[in-house]
Amino acid sequence: MALLRSARFPALLLLIAAVVGLVLANSPLADAAFAVKDAYLGVPGVFEMSVGHWIQDGLLAIFFFIAAVELQFELTSGQLASPKRAVLPALAAAGGVLVPIALYLAVAGGSQAASGWPIPTATDIAFALGVLAVFGKGLPAGVRVFLLALAILDDIVGIVFIAVLFTSDVDFGMILLALGFVVVFAVCSRLLDTRARHAALAGLVVSALGTWWAVYESGVHATIAGVVLGLAMAQQPAMRARHGLEPWVNGIVLPLFALSAALVVIPAVSARELSPAFWGVLVALPVGKLVGIALAGGIAQRVLKVPRESALSAGDLLAAGALGGIGFTVSLLLSELAFAGAPGIRDQATLGVLAGSGISLVLAAMLVSWRAWHHRRTTAQTPGS
Repeated sequence: MALLRSARFPALLLLIAAVVGLVLANSPLADAAFAVKDAYLGVPGVFEMSVGHWIQDGLLAIFFFIAAVELQFELTSGQLASPKRAVLPALAAAGGVLVPIALYLAVAGGSQAASGWPIPTATDIAFALGVLAVFGKGLPAGVRVFLLALAILDDIVGIVFIAVLFTSDVDFGMILLALGFVVVFAVCSRLLDTRARHAALAGLVVSALGTWWAVYESGVHATIAGVVLGLAMAQQPAMRARHGLEPWVNGIVLPLFALSAALVVIPAVSARELSPAFWGVLVALPVGKLVGIALAGGIAQRVLKVPRESALSAGDLLAAGALGGIGFTVSLLLSELAFAGAPGIRDQATLGVLAGSGISLVLAAMLVSWRAWHHRRTTAQTPGS
């Protein structure tokens, strides 16, 4: 379990799962793989979904629950608890969202693929921290803290996009029912350390499932249920739940989603015939994130008059920007949602996410290695170090 809680191994597992999915989709086993993904599971005539939707709408809600628990901690006790500390990564995150959107629309705007503009706005925390753990030995703690805050703020943006942009025909009765379940969940979480803990635990499970079902039926994307529950749960039980669920999410949920989302047939067409969605994401993720984060972060430090000794250098900001370009998990989900009615464009956008994240990963590994080497050398040359 310790391996699945580390920063390195889950990122490697995600990469392997995505490669396996891409290989399967372009091999003689493709028909069997797609048949499994499209197979329906559930209670016939009562509630059924395809395997792909169970992974995307069901299992991924657990991932968003964990992300929301971490967000709750950071907002109340961590790096985002102080508005002063949150301003710099917030401004850098804004640059890391706006510049990729602008680049994507510059490439794909005016075409059928224009609706994919949210795709390159996400940062994959697991991958980014994995690269940092592998190549960042010697980096100052400030870089990791900055990146973590940045990625969490990116998650907030992704959650807002999912909740607002990909919601249709809202059933407000179901939303009220979901809120009722959330209240029960919140109350039960605060009774876990009392004599009523067994009843509270049963109430947690029932109200969590009820929340997910009601959100799904309301027309809001079901992963939002995980977000709301993660924010509503009492902090101490929430952190224990996160600790217990983390290995399962890293070892099963995210790899399954990566494999499922990467089941894409590579089109046998020339570069000119590829969708603008592919080119838009391919450019916006590695270039847009790097430029947006580094530029906005640099300007923000000057405007906020961050002391020189605690300010991030241009090189550190570039490394953080490259890490931010590894969109992967949330970008893949946004791709699925943005082009749900256009499978051909969706598949090419997915290829753009995989290729763009891959470019960012390689670039980030190089920049992080360079910055780590620079900081180690500077420390070694400092008298008394």
